[in-house]
Amino acid sequence: MTYVDGFVLAVPKDKKQEYLAMSKKASTVFLQNGALQHVECWEDDVPDGKVTSFPMAVKKSEDEAVVFSWITWPDKQTRDEGMKKTMEDPSLQCDMNEPPFDGQRMIFGGFQMAMEASQ
Repeated sequence: MTYVDGFVLAVPKDKKQEYLAMSKKASTVFLQNGALQHVECWEDDVPDGKVTSFPMAVKKSEDEAVVFSWITWPDKQTRDEGMKKTMEDPSLQCDMNEPPFDGQRMIFGGFQMAMEASQ
């Protein structure tokens, strides 16, 4: 069954191109290691909440944007193997050691797909 890794993070607005370049590089490696899809979404209509929200969850500052991202995999085993290979890939080590965002505020997790609809 399809497995999904999901991410929400805050990226400084002036580092958008640097972040997207890093993501594009990582996408190549994810796909080489079994991922089916890698999607990065830059905030457009992301309101502040009163109790909770994407901006509140990542403690977004005024100079940052919320990024919502996911990677789909054929199954959890492929994800576990592919993610391990991706994290060990030497071509990504510089990017992972000094990412253009605060990784401590990134929210991430793996999910079993429970329902899907498309047109």
